[in-house]
Amino acid sequence: MKNVQEPQAPPAGRPVAYIRPRADKSCATALAPTAAISHARPAFLPDRTVPGLLLPPQAEPRWRPAGRIPNYRLGHRERTWLLDDSSLTRRIVANNPGHFRVQRLRQEWVTPLPSERRLLDIPLRQRALVREVILQVDDVPLVFARSLFPVSSLTGELRHLRQLRNRPLGAILFRMPGMQRSPFEVARIDGNSSYLPHSLQQPASAWGRRSCFDIGGRQLLVSEVFLQAFRPWPAELPVHRSQHGKVNAAILRSKQ
Repeated sequence: MKNVQEPQAPPAGRPVAYIRPRADKSCATALAPTAAISHARPAFLPDRTVPGLLLPPQAEPRWRPAGRIPNYRLGHRERTWLLDDSSLTRRIVANNPGHFRVQRLRQEWVTPLPSERRLLDIPLRQRALVREVILQVDDVPLVFARSLFPVSSLTGELRHLRQLRNRPLGAILFRMPGMQRSPFEVARIDGNSSYLPHSLQQPASAWGRRSCFDIGGRQLLVSEVFLQAFRPWPAELPVHRSQHGKVNAAILRSKQ
């Protein structure tokens, strides 16, 4: 293994112990024990951002475990979408006849927000790769998604996640054997919050959720904000297997 320069990753072979998560605890606490993590630094240069995209310092939403949100604040239809642990991409495609696509807004190395650093156990002053995209149907933005990849996670079979461009991340993660997902944290986010890109800010507040994914000991954090145009379509169940062909075809079209 080559010597790691900057940014530095934690020592290889670090054991991971897991319990049920609480606010501001490491994502490791939400997942079953997995294999040791490889910490080689991937060779990667930041991608360019969308021209003219305003990127102010990002505010931290007040993330809380979903179980702490009372029912009167989070309605049944919204709850069935926010707390569903299947692929959001698949559910959107299956419940909307329009043309689905992913638009990448930016992808670059950044300093994680404080709670992101704690959840992913990223050392202080170490950068991580951030990818921000819009999930949209018929060019209408429905969901803003922010994914954070520690340097130690972009190795081995996950190296290709650096080159997703406009492909949906969920369509890849949910095909990976042994993938584990932590319970959700949720937040009510002001429409003018700097957590949202300037082009997506809106008059109304929005619900957001986030959770950690673990693939063979490599972790990443995915946050999703349901924008004003999103409607919690009354689909009570995850995508039925009879619909997978249609859903897969639509996801493949979005990659072109």
